[in-house]
Amino acid sequence: MPTGAATAICRKHLFELPAGVIYLDGNSLGPLPKSVRARLDAMVVDEWGERLIRGWNDAGWMAQPARVGDRIARLIGAPAGSVVVGDTLSIKVYQALAAALELRPARRVVLSDSGNFPTDLYMAEGLLATLARGHRLRVVAPDAVADSIDESIAAVMLTEVDYRSGRRHDLAAISARAQAAGAVMIWDLAHSAGAFPVDVAATHCEYAVGCTYKYLNGGPGAPAFIYVRPDLIEATRPALAGWMGHAEPFAFEASYRPAADIERLRVGTPPVIQMTVLEEALKLWDDIDLAALRVESLRLGERFIEAVEASCPALRLASPRPAAQRGSQVSFAFEHGYAAMQALIARGVIGDFRAPDIMRFGIAPLYLDAQDIDAAVEILREVLENESWRDPACQARKSVT
Repeated sequence: MPTGAATAICRKHLFELPAGVIYLDGNSLGPLPKSVRARLDAMVVDEWGERLIRGWNDAGWMAQPARVGDRIARLIGAPAGSVVVGDTLSIKVYQALAAALELRPARRVVLSDSGNFPTDLYMAEGLLATLARGHRLRVVAPDAVADSIDESIAAVMLTEVDYRSGRRHDLAAISARAQAAGAVMIWDLAHSAGAFPVDVAATHCEYAVGCTYKYLNGGPGAPAFIYVRPDLIEATRPALAGWMGHAEPFAFEASYRPAADIERLRVGTPPVIQMTVLEEALKLWDDIDLAALRVESLRLGERFIEAVEASCPALRLASPRPAAQRGSQVSFAFEHGYAAMQALIARGVIGDFRAPDIMRFGIAPLYLDAQDIDAAVEILREVLENESWRDPACQARKSVT
């Protein structure tokens, strides 16, 4: 197994990490950056408390969705002015897909894959049923996506990294395939943004969406983002015509008139407190080399896989073995995966579980190093060897797994 100390990428001292905990669940919820507490206190006390409603102008709350969007744009290879933040990821998926279908009015098929996150598929089903124009959602196996793209496809809607296995689609190749067939490409970057370099501009994809509470550490329920290729912003009609997407929200016109820029993808009043947390958390990325982050993520992931396979034979690797085909998580399958994960969490190693049998481990080099990986594997080995997962307390299912 490779050796080595923490690299220059690690910023563990910048996060609130409980003593005795090894956190391997940043692919589900990132930890709290230490600077957030003071910034949030200032926002609540000084901006909201002292300025009251004047904060919308004086504290820049109204401009926050686009301002924070530009910070995210840098992390996903998008130009300034092409990303806006607000609402939930489900809403942003709905907006992107509705816009995509309007761009291809003669086509009736939305293509996705069985590795996509369920909410993306649910939103697609709901939208297509509402439209009632004969559209259908076609779901294929992940490795069948490229060969399924043809001139019948209106939109290809995929999550770049599979939430269960960590398998990673080839964003550039699939985008090119979709464009060659005349389909609109929509990427969900929920498990990509902040995990490794992304370059949406280079792929020419039309739309991209993502959440900010995973690798971007925006906190539980942090708002989502949407990217629109700049040349398509004026052609993108907001299916959800909220007042914040209006050209002049405070003109209070009787009819909707979309903003001329990316702001047209805003819907409702932004969650200022949560967005302030996110904006502060994103400052951590100002001096992070995403390419170096990816190198360290793969190094730690390989270390974890090698050690688990050597010491925990009951587990089966559920992630792709080639490193380039993985995101920034490693998944193992185990028949008693839920209970084993609960036993592991009880020992201070926090990962999570996805049905039916997947134990997920997020690899986030900003706050994980080789020593953490080694210690986590040793505790996992002990949990399996001692069968501590058989404890009834570990068997009881919680509402969040």
